[in-house]
Amino acid sequence: MADKDGVKHEDGEDEVDVNYKTPGKISMDQIQELDKDDESLVKYKQTLLGSLPAKVDPNAPNVQVTRLTLMCDEAPGPITMDLTGNISNLKDKCFVLKEGVCYRVKICFKVNKEIVSGLKYVHHTYKTGIRVDKEIHMVGSYGPRETEYEFMTPVEEAPKGMLARGTYTIKSYFTDDDKSDHLSWEWKLTIKKEWKD
Repeated sequence: MADKDGVKHEDGEDEVDVNYKTPGKISMDQIQELDKDDESLVKYKQTLLGSLPAKVDPNAPNVQVTRLTLMCDEAPGPITMDLTGNISNLKDKCFVLKEGVCYRVKICFKVNKEIVSGLKYVHHTYKTGIRVDKEIHMVGSYGPRETEYEFMTPVEEAPKGMLARGTYTIKSYFTDDDKSDHLSWEWKLTIKKEWKD
């Protein structure tokens, strides 16, 4: 839930850098029209922006988060959540990680219409209703293109030990410098002693 001053989350916290001013918006059409007589600049823009989507549904969101995957070499199978359909059912499904394994989070997303600035992935982790962790990963700025982008977080180690085992509720947010809430969802992660107890 975004407000004018920052990203507001259920716990009432703002994530704001008061000294940062977002740059003015400029559409892709305006960018392509600028300096269109300068061949070298046109080539440079094509190199930066790549091939733009041919036709995009005007009702489609600018940023579409398609899936999140926990990348772990030791996992018996892929740990992937589809974020394109009804995401409300994810809060009832538990994803399992073995304690102490190393993993990364991979997020796949599309940018459909306009350049998006300062994408970030935020997640808050709760155990028995108490927040135990908060992470903010800067994803970056991206222009529209036909294929998906992928972003990988740094390697993390799953918690281990008897007290760390159990089910965690994670509230994830995909937002940007303009405080747009591209996707917010809730999911569960269970830390177990073995992959299958």
